[in-house]
Amino acid sequence: MAEFKTKNAAQKQTAISPVEGGFIINGEKFYCTGSIFAHRIPTLVKNAHGREFLAFIPRQSEGLELVDDWSGFGQRTTGSGTVKFNNVFVEAEDVIPFDTAYSQPTISGPFAQIMHAAIETGIARAAFEETLNRVRQARPWIDSGVDKASDDPLTLFELGRIVADVRVSEVLLKQAARSIDAAKPQPTVENIAKVSLDVAKVRAHSSETALKASSKLIELAGSRGNQREDGLDRFWRNARVHTLHDAARWKYYFIANYLLNGVLPPRRGTL
Repeated sequence: MAEFKTKNAAQKQTAISPVEGGFIINGEKFYCTGSIFAHRIPTLVKNAHGREFLAFIPRQSEGLELVDDWSGFGQRTTGSGTVKFNNVFVEAEDVIPFDTAYSQPTISGPFAQIMHAAIETGIARAAFEETLNRVRQARPWIDSGVDKASDDPLTLFELGRIVADVRVSEVLLKQAARSIDAAKPQPTVENIAKVSLDVAKVRAHSSETALKASSKLIELAGSRGNQREDGLDRFWRNARVHTLHDAARWKYYFIANYLLNGVLPPRRGTL
């Protein structure tokens, strides 16, 4: 979906044009997660009238170029490279309308976002579990006055804060999932707005928790926390890259705008 050469994320230039038997696509995408490994490349395109569609393009299509240029320091195996389309043909049956996903109440946005929240909650939980292992193995400071790191009051204080945040993210995740399940059979303006806000709460919270838990792991692991061979940096690297997917600050904005002013959140993929 993402494009790099437009002025903002809302603008799309990758175009679809009708031809005999199907369509022709021209354009360029970046941050195309999974494209390097995919058999089909699902691509957001616009026609001459500004309507949006998803085209599912076979990997071996003539004119399709996959560029393995994903060089992020986290999530290294997502295969999120660049994809270029030069008069790529796609069958008519492989193109579906996309703008209707948000012109009416659907769970499309919340469902996409809860998957991201689950990833971050999982990173947070894994980082915390690893922190426990490292603290149990760590030696205390010589002048700390305690026999082992797991008895250090400051360490216990930090662990208590982390586990509370991790557990909150897990509970918010379950609540959001239940909201999606409840709204899916009969989506309405009201229940989809509620679902979007419930998911926004866990997505914003899990972003902060994943970063906090993975950073605290390195801190509490002691001097060995910065050893590359231990691989403790992978939690923070993956969390830092993934939490840039879309801004948590806007989620807090829409949560508060509904709470204070009764304004329903917009229907879009980031909510």
